[in-house]
Amino acid sequence: MGLIHKITKTDVDHAFRKTVDITPEFLKKHGIKGLILDVDNTLTTHDNPAPADGIAEWLGNMKANGIKLIIVSNNHADRVKKFADPLGLDFVSDSGKPLKRGYIAAMQKMGLSPKETAAVGDQLFTDVWGANIAKIMMLYVQPIELEPKSKRFIRFKRVLEKPFLPKKFVDVTKE
Repeated sequence: MGLIHKITKTDVDHAFRKTVDITPEFLKKHGIKGLILDVDNTLTTHDNPAPADGIAEWLGNMKANGIKLIIVSNNHADRVKKFADPLGLDFVSDSGKPLKRGYIAAMQKMGLSPKETAAVGDQLFTDVWGANIAKIMMLYVQPIELEPKSKRFIRFKRVLEKPFLPKKFVDVTKE
């Protein structure tokens, strides 16, 4: 990423087209032992209590490979709990992203340092800023879908994000 990304805190360490493209091998190669996961448009669509296609299997594969997982979301506890509990995931709700407090709480729960932790998310002004402020690796993923019209503020932020979005993605066929 260029200087403008450094200045605006919109730099990402690696970009993936989909969450399920992130592999345990990729994480281990980069010294990552735990993932801080966003929910909406990263693991499922907005307000959906069920994971998107392939996510449950992906989470199982991560766990089987010793990768610690925790959700950090700006959503309220009732929304996050309905999603996280069936998947056996711990979570930090009402996290205040992009503030670092949710990231710090998640790392403490996982017992990991910033160097051992990466964040996975789809929004520059919450997930990416938060990871950069918390000084952890950021794994950007493209949103699962365009937000519904009822999510006007997020749709507006998507327009503002456009110039800063990653242009290069990890080639999963080479990983």
